Amino acid sequence: MSNLNETAPDFNLKNTEKSDIALSSYRGKTVVLAFYPGAFTGVCDTEMCSLRDSMESFNDLNAIVLGISVDSPWANAEFAKKYEIKFELLSDYNREVSKTFNMIFNGLGGLEGYECSNRGVVIIDSEGIIQYRWVAENPGVEPNYSEIIDKVKSLS
Repeated sequence: MSNLNETAPDFNLKNTEKSDIALSSYRGKTVVLAFYPGAFTGVCDTEMCSLRDSMESFNDLNAIVLGISVDSPWANAEFAKKYEIKFELLSDYNREVSKTFNMIFNGLGGLEGYECSNRGVVIIDSEGIIQYRWVAENPGVEPNYSEIIDKVKSLS
């Protein structure tokens, strides 16, 4: 599972270029996993752009951001291009990572039976331990960005 103070389960997901990205390859850095329901949906656009705009802070703190959704690599690539998102957007198209991290939302936009990533943030320290976990009550709720940055600062 993926509870606080536990080792984060490793995963491999495809990025926008369909290359495998492993969580374990970022050992030694603080990792912010930002789960989002779908590219090109209002709140997701705002969230990813807010994280994009905080990248200098994250970089200064030896931290990286990985965006994770069930969108295809192609949709994520267009999303990254449109909003000039420079961090990796990963495709959890089989929903395994979202399920492992308890980040599944059912019925987005009234589509009953459609499972997507819920909006959530998991922060993993440089040793691979989960130090922060936030899950939206519903996908329309954004995370507290200053709280995320403060948590990352506390781990650097």
